[in-house]
Amino acid sequence: MEYYNYLKSLHLIFVITWFAGLFYIVRLFVYQIEAAQKPSPEKEILQKQYKIMTYRLWYIITWPSAVLASIFAFWMLFFTDLGQAWLKMPWMHVKLGFVFVLYLYHAKCQQIFKQLQNDKVKYTTTFMRLWNEGATIILFAVVFLVILKNAVNWIYGVLGIFLFSILIMLGFKFYKRIRERNQS
Repeated sequence: MEYYNYLKSLHLIFVITWFAGLFYIVRLFVYQIEAAQKPSPEKEILQKQYKIMTYRLWYIITWPSAVLASIFAFWMLFFTDLGQAWLKMPWMHVKLGFVFVLYLYHAKCQQIFKQLQNDKVKYTTTFMRLWNEGATIILFAVVFLVILKNAVNWIYGVLGIFLFSILIMLGFKFYKRIRERNQS
């Protein structure tokens, strides 16, 4: 069992750093998009710096964390008795569904990263700020599933995530109004 706890600890550490990278990379995307709208030479100076920052964050922290979190998760699930028992539980199937969505989110961030590294701005800052909340929703869902396990009432859980998403959107709209008011 102690061997399993080491795996779980390492998995959790790399999940935390993976999410930290995902949260910050999208914030840097917002800054890159804003920099693209600045006049020269400020635009070029900021873009160069943000490209360096996003590159380092993405390839030194976020990607390695995603890979290591996945390795330790697979190791726990497929090479330990407890992990194999968990694979038979419905909450784990739902959790793995959210993890799959997280991989899709990560892949989309990779696409956006490449576009911005090539000075192609295809999204607005508003889209990016909303996109940043996707990782938050996935994080909440996974943490509640892992902690509550079989105690989760699926109907209330789905409604809770839906309501949480609505609260995030309302908070975003409220913050946007405050920002617009402060700019004028």
